[in-house]
Amino acid sequence: MEHSTEEKFDTVHPWITEGAHKIRMGVQFMDLLIDWHQACDVALAVEALGFDSLWVADHPTIAADVWTVLSALAAKTTTLRLGTLVNCVFYRHPVLLARIASDVDRMSGGRLVLGVGRVDNTAEFQQLGLPYLSVRERQEVLEETVQVIKELWKTAPVTFHGKHLQIQAHLPFGPLQQPELPLLIAGGGERTTLRQVAQYADVSNFGAHVSTGKAVHLEDVQRKCQVLQAYCQNVGRDPRSILRSYFVAPFFLGRTPASIERKRQFISPQALQLMQSSIVALNPQEAIAYFQALIDAGIQYFIVGVGLRDRDTLELLQTEVLPALRAL
Repeated sequence: MEHSTEEKFDTVHPWITEGAHKIRMGVQFMDLLIDWHQACDVALAVEALGFDSLWVADHPTIAADVWTVLSALAAKTTTLRLGTLVNCVFYRHPVLLARIASDVDRMSGGRLVLGVGRVDNTAEFQQLGLPYLSVRERQEVLEETVQVIKELWKTAPVTFHGKHLQIQAHLPFGPLQQPELPLLIAGGGERTTLRQVAQYADVSNFGAHVSTGKAVHLEDVQRKCQVLQAYCQNVGRDPRSILRSYFVAPFFLGRTPASIERKRQFISPQALQLMQSSIVALNPQEAIAYFQALIDAGIQYFIVGVGLRDRDTLELLQTEVLPALRAL
């Protein structure tokens, strides 16, 4: 395959169509250092409670390796979608990333969602010995990586001549899922990222934090959804074929201010400080109104970031918040 930016949209991934008329929610644990056995128990609880997905971050210098964790979770769980939020496209060669994602998808019986992003962590790039390119260059590498892995998944020989990537390779088999493994591109950048989503991805995910798109206000969410729709029209794609997801993290849910305050101990002070601008702490009635407003602004799917020990928040979401949203 020679370098090409054209993409066809003849089919919509079944995971997208399954949730077209209902609100679904996934979970990401905010913990960096975790007890593995406890994590497995909580992952099984997330599955038993009825959440749609479980997501793992990609920060190899401060947390467990994302693909090691997902491989183990693939063996432990049976129905949860498993995803990367997000795999940094610089941390693994595109051929290796395509291979690993295919393997984990097969291990899970076809439940993987590959989330990718350019990541803005200079310290991590430095520790890994990677050059920290400009934003524009990192966006270009992200786009070329997506083009390469989508072609590699077809298992035909791939010859790619891009500005940043020069690749000649082929994989003997691809993901289990058909028509292909669903792809999430993270971020809400309106000049480049949302255009890339429209052109290549199945899921758009952004949030309030600066690192997730700065969609702080409802007007920001509405505008980004409209920009994404315009990009879809430009490439001849039905906007309904893309799942619009919103990342809410850190998220605390409790019946009283005191109970919410106690839950802050479940997340490290460093993480709380880093994510201070996007903390959401609500009681169940406030949460219903909060999520409903985002739904009205165009969001279809939510990923909440919680502490590993905060099972109460997960139970309140499933027993009081999500049923109310689905009834509205």
